[in-house]
Formats: sequence, structure tokens, C-alpha cells
Amino acid sequence: MAYDRNRISPGSENATSARQEARNRFVIVIGASAGGVEPLKQIVSDLPADLPAAVFVVLHVGQVSYLPAILARVATLKTSVAKNGAKFKTGNIYVAPPGFHLLLHGDHMMLRRGPRENLARPAIDPLFRSAALSYGASVIGVLLSGSLSDGTAGLRAIKAVGGLAIVQHPKDTLVPSMVESALRYVEVDHCLPAAKLGGLLAKLTAEPAGESFAAPPAVRLEAAIAAQEHSTMQEEDRLGELSVFTCPECHGPLWEIEDGDMLRYRCHTGHAFTADAVMEAQAIEADEILWSLLRSHQQRAGFARRMAERENTRDRSELAAEFGRRATEYEADAALIESILESRRVQVTGNGSVDEESKHKEGKG
Repeated sequence: MAYDRNRISPGSENATSARQEARNRFVIVIGASAGGVEPLKQIVSDLPADLPAAVFVVLHVGQVSYLPAILARVATLKTSVAKNGAKFKTGNIYVAPPGFHLLLHGDHMMLRRGPRENLARPAIDPLFRSAALSYGASVIGVLLSGSLSDGTAGLRAIKAVGGLAIVQHPKDTLVPSMVESALRYVEVDHCLPAAKLGGLLAKLTAEPAGESFAAPPAVRLEAAIAAQEHSTMQEEDRLGELSVFTCPECHGPLWEIEDGDMLRYRCHTGHAFTADAVMEAQAIEADEILWSLLRSHQQRAGFARRMAERENTRDRSELAAEFGRRATEYEADAALIESILESRRVQVTGNGSVDEESKHKEGKG
């Protein structure tokens, strides 16, 4: 199914009849990351069985996800994995599968292996943007606990077309970074603990939606990139200014995008980042380089020691001493790299960030 980035926005007089007939807020999109499973369970358990809306969920996950089964155990609504090309129905919860962006187009869902956004696929921003484009003011965007700032740009898109933006209260989250980012850059409509969000959503879906507005061209373009309908950014499609920085994913040049007060980046192939996601990716790359250097110096030191021992057994003391000197230098370099890695580990632990290992666990990235 083609995703037309030039299609008419929900605020247009020629919007589809399905959108024109929609009088209430019947699309709820929820995004979560680290620490997001528990608030998700709380919210879906509080949603009534006759909810007049469809719910779509993106949680940052690894290669395997048990989230649909976890939510199904506590939800009164039917919960399932989103399927490409399938029509969705109100009174259902649809969960993005691992490795695919979940997008909405008309009355269908789309799954796409588009470029990762904010180091994630599925990512929250693509779902939020596509919902904003298709349903305008009928969309409610909900952002929960998580690290970095995925979801902020998507909430801005929802607000731009007349939808509602809701965030979990930062003090109620396990990891507040995502909601703090949204509160910083988005005019949020509601900020509440997870225990109150289910009831609020039930109330809001029973109310008439407001006026829908035309989506900004940049939102349409970025949605098309996620849908793999637009693979490169030509000069006429550029979203910002070309920067001196390179993409942490593919090492191509990055465009610098000023999204209101928020600074974001996107490369020619479509990888997208908030500023803190760029820094996180750079930190991961730096760690990989340091570990590679450590291994290299340790191996060089071990090899030099082996050669020194060999030359000593052959009574070539001068050459043995030279190899021994080199081994000592390599060991000193390795010790320095180890101290850098140790200091970085202590910094990560001390400031409360999620450690690298846990980022690969479900709902921990």
C-alpha cells in the first residue's frame, strides 16, 4: 500500500469521508521505552471494554517482544500484534512488533522496516506523525516513561494538526527523560500519573474532537521517509541545513533541523535523531572504539612479551630487552584505556542513566 506524502491533510475540505464522519477522538497512540511496561499495564487495565477508540502501542524492544501477551492478561480490550495492511477497529489494542515501524494510513495499519529513528525500530515518532496526518484532531498522543527523547517530535506533529498531547508525570516514571523532553518542547494538554491516565483517556474519547489543521510539509515528508516511500532527501525536500556532523548509523552527512526550539537531525538515507540521541550514539561508538583499542594494545603487549621470552632463550638479550620495552609501553597504553573506560562506567552509573546492557532488554532502551 503506497503512503502518499502529498495526500491532503486532515484539515482540508477534501479529507476522506471517514475523517469527516469522525466526531470523537477515536485514535490513541501510546509510546514508551525504559520503565514503560508497568504504566502501560496500568493504563490498558483501566480502559473500559466499550472504549470508542483504537489504541496503538510502540515500546522500544529488542528482537523479541512479549508485550502483547503481557497487556492481554490485564486489558479488557482485545490485544494483538499489529499486522501490515490490516484494517483496525475501535475497542482494540494493537502493538508494534519488533523490527518494524507501526504506521497508520486511512483505516489501515502499515509495518515498515524504514530507517531507525532515535536508535529504535519500532520508534514512537513515526507512529505519532502518521496518526497526525491521517486523523488530525481525532488523535490523542500519550508518552510514557523512557530514556532519551523519542516521541517529542511526534507529539509536536499531533499538536500541529489539532490533536491532544498527554504525558505521564515525570515523578511517576522510572526513567523521566522522554516525558521531560516533551514537557520542554510541546504544549502538553495533560500531565498525570499512569494510574489516572486510563480514566482520562476514556473521558476524552467520548468528547468531540476539535478542528483539524493542515500538517506542516516537513511532517508529511518525514512520515513518507518512515514509510519507505521517500528514500533520499533532495535539495528541494531538505528539512534543514546541512551540518558538519555525520550520521552515527550510516556515516552519511546529517541535516540539522530546527523544530521549534528543538534541534533534530536526519541523514540522507532517513535515520533520524534528537540531539541527545546523537550524543548517545556517539558515546556508544566511542565505547566500541575504546574496547577495540584496548583489545589491540593487550594483544600487542602479549605478543611482545612472547617475543621477548623467545629471544631470551636464544641469548639475544638486546633484542629481548627491546621487545620487553615495547610490551611495557603497550601495557601502559592498555592501562590508560582501561582507566578511561572505568571512568565512563562510573559516570553512567552515577548519573542514573540506563546501562548499556539493559538497553537491549525489552522496555529498557
